[in-house]
Amino acid sequence: MKGGGYYMCGRFSLTVPIEEIIKLFVLANGDELDYVISYNIAPSQNVFSIISDGEKNRGGYLQWGLVPSWADNPSIGYKMINAQAETIDEKASFKNLLKRRRCIIVADGFYEWQKNQNGNKKPFRITRKDNRLLAFAGLWDRWEKEGTILHTCTIITTKPNEIMKDIHDRMPVILPEEAQKIWLDRTVQDSTYLKQLLTLYPAENMTAYEVSLLVNSPKNNQVECIQSLA
Repeated sequence: MKGGGYYMCGRFSLTVPIEEIIKLFVLANGDELDYVISYNIAPSQNVFSIISDGEKNRGGYLQWGLVPSWADNPSIGYKMINAQAETIDEKASFKNLLKRRRCIIVADGFYEWQKNQNGNKKPFRITRKDNRLLAFAGLWDRWEKEGTILHTCTIITTKPNEIMKDIHDRMPVILPEEAQKIWLDRTVQDSTYLKQLLTLYPAENMTAYEVSLLVNSPKNNQVECIQSLA
């Protein structure tokens, strides 16, 4: 997949030390994690995610591209890297997961491609102004068939805020800290209430800058991907 712009949220980065993630999300299994940074995370790759085991938060990797437990073929995951917040409680693939299988996908920035008048696309990286971590709202599921087991996820998207609207018409749902605990709380199963958490992240807390065309290919995974062209 090249360019990333076909998707609503199709590429991001996670380059911070694992200690920062463990501290922020109070992970119970921090000593067990096999963590690898990445400057250019793409669909079908494993993404660092957080779920609750009912008592404590646990970190680990899920494959990006949701394969519902009832799916006949895991290839459906390539079409399900994102879920729209507006209809998440209506779609068969997502509505039950909203109640019982929610996760946070951790990032420190995400990429989106802006079309110009000539039809060309320029990649931008979007981060928090304070460079703190982003907590994408996500859903996950477990698929098993003929001895193969997959744990997969999707990132929930919403309409763009003021920072994003001139770049792309969608953006990932970024959960503020007060909403993160609720999102991971397995005892909360009210879909209407949960959907209310999927709000726009404040544009005044974000920044966007143009980056190299290197990010167009997921084969490129180096620090130059996140560096500003300015």
